[in-house]
Amino acid sequence: MTRYYLGVDGGGTNCRIRLTDENLVTLADASGGRSNLQIDNGEPAFRSISEGTKEVFAKAGIDFAETASTYACFGMAGGRLPSAREEFAARLWPFAGVRVYDDIDIARAGAHGGEDGAVIIVGTGSAAMAVVNGQRHQAGGWGFHIGDQMSGAILGRELIRRTVEATDGLVSGSPLTEAVLAKFGGSVDAIMDWSFPKDDKPAAPASGAPNTLLGRAPAEFGAFIPMLMDYFDKGDPVARELIDLQLSYIDNYVRWFKARGVDKLAAVGGFGTRLYPLMTARYGDFIVTPKHEPLHGAVILAKQNFA
Repeated sequence: MTRYYLGVDGGGTNCRIRLTDENLVTLADASGGRSNLQIDNGEPAFRSISEGTKEVFAKAGIDFAETASTYACFGMAGGRLPSAREEFAARLWPFAGVRVYDDIDIARAGAHGGEDGAVIIVGTGSAAMAVVNGQRHQAGGWGFHIGDQMSGAILGRELIRRTVEATDGLVSGSPLTEAVLAKFGGSVDAIMDWSFPKDDKPAAPASGAPNTLLGRAPAEFGAFIPMLMDYFDKGDPVARELIDLQLSYIDNYVRWFKARGVDKLAAVGGFGTRLYPLMTARYGDFIVTPKHEPLHGAVILAKQNFA
């Protein structure tokens, strides 16, 4: 009987699906909608993966009945909590076997080809994870409100704060802060107005805070990172201070990894990729280039679990 492996890279806005043969040769890729396990109890993710599975089998020219000979691994946004992963794996899937992981697991598996090593996700959000001698170590990944120190969202928010403080005369500004201010018509009032939600639904009330607001989404703060990096390349002093701050956050994770016996670290995510030259200069051969993308990490884990 022919055996297949299916991998899913499930994100908050979309998911990607890959079908491979038993040697992990890609047969077809497909895509679907949002796939965060924390959104509507994972129901949108279930629909996206179910529909994407039909699409990827059709693209590969393989009968959908062959899902009975297919072993699947999902790396999911919102999969930090074991209960969320277990509940999602227990759904009625057509596969011979299913394993559900946090999305950082497939990023790490892809980056190191399934071998030992560490990865940091440095994009809109951030997280860190390593496997050393079969032992899993994870830190971060707690989200914009209470974590994500290495993320583009946090650094973008810091840039907005620095712009406001510079305009008030509390700290020194630079061409970068002036450019940010100009995006808002030169008005700090406009920045403040932008920072509050307009059409978003209110967040669930917290104890003692019945009118809690969501504020701008992490991605909206992260959208300022390309501008920051452009000014960094020009030698802008505020941009350099902020990148130094970013690298200090990464320093914390590098120390944490090394204390656990990690000997190589890869970074994934758009911001992380942009920081590679700086990290290589700072950490030397401790930094390595990812071997594969996270999606291929999912099929690697599928084979490791079910071979």
